[in-house]
Amino acid sequence: MKDPRIATLAKNLINYSVRLQKGEKVLIENFGLQRELVTALVKEAYAAGGYPFVSLKDHQVDRALLMGAQEKQFNMMADFEANIMSKMDAYIGLRSGDNINEHADVPDEKMRIQGSTIGRKVHSDIRVPKTKWVVLRYPNSSMAQLAKMSTEAFEDFYFKVCNLDYGKMDQAMDNLVELMNKTDKVKITGPGTDLTFSIKDIPAIKCSGQMNIPDGEVYTAPVRDSVNGVITYNTPSPYQGFTFENVKLTFKDGKIVEATANDSERINKIFNTDEGARYIGEFAIGVNPFIQHPMQDILFDEKIDGSFHFTPGQAYDDAYNGNKSNIHWDMVNIQRPDYGGGEIYFDDRLIRKDGRFVIPELEALNPENLK
Repeated sequence: MKDPRIATLAKNLINYSVRLQKGEKVLIENFGLQRELVTALVKEAYAAGGYPFVSLKDHQVDRALLMGAQEKQFNMMADFEANIMSKMDAYIGLRSGDNINEHADVPDEKMRIQGSTIGRKVHSDIRVPKTKWVVLRYPNSSMAQLAKMSTEAFEDFYFKVCNLDYGKMDQAMDNLVELMNKTDKVKITGPGTDLTFSIKDIPAIKCSGQMNIPDGEVYTAPVRDSVNGVITYNTPSPYQGFTFENVKLTFKDGKIVEATANDSERINKIFNTDEGARYIGEFAIGVNPFIQHPMQDILFDEKIDGSFHFTPGQAYDDAYNGNKSNIHWDMVNIQRPDYGGGEIYFDDRLIRKDGRFVIPELEALNPENLK
């Protein structure tokens, strides 16, 4: 029997997340073959009067291509994919795989080639600013293992998170967006963290199931040169095939001047990718009530209830602070008491303590009010 939750997810992705209209074209890109969801998405796209296009990819094949990658070759691949993406009205990126470390042994220079060609020409220049897009994972045994759950329990968790009432969440985010748009100074404190920066005049954007599934964050960006202090991230953070832990960053006038982790040499190579890699491109507050613990998958971890993420690298166009980079690395700090607690202040007013909003206008975003 087919899982009816897959049909519900497909319906939500087509009709709510990318809001596909009659006559519009949607590219469904799947890394790791997930026939059931891809097929359901194709059917829902047709039901909406749209035209689905499907691209099937594989992480092991991608690794093989990267190991011998040449810039000229990847520029041609980027031109090919950019031509397709430029004709699309919507994009659904479905990611799944058995090994999150599939790219662990790909040399940094080869990863840079992919980021500066396909990453930039296809996704940064076309997909993000010019299509209605959503990206998501698909549950499997590997994800369940990372989450320290049985496969069946993880699937139940996954569909609960991905099929929640995102319309309700969307309305509850309005007051936080309004408050962030009026805020100048942000101060964040907690174990190993004492950070200040400005978000003045940079828009706050709510994410409620229309770009990521699962979703649940409101993001903006710091004024590029305003960040000062230190932050210690308390969740594991996979990036380029390696899982970083105990990441501590020190800032002076916006720039990361010191970075340490379980592999400090490796993390500094990433921050030396380009000038913008040592500046912050995003500050976001996570509010998904069903995501409580990290599972080394950023699409889930950055939405953890009571968390925030502070992202080195490229800023989004709709919350742009002028920072450009080939990296965009969402690293997460959880401020609930079971992770050490912490505070967020807007213009010297305490708005969240130990992961809970403490001012009346934001209480709708506390977990019991979003479930």
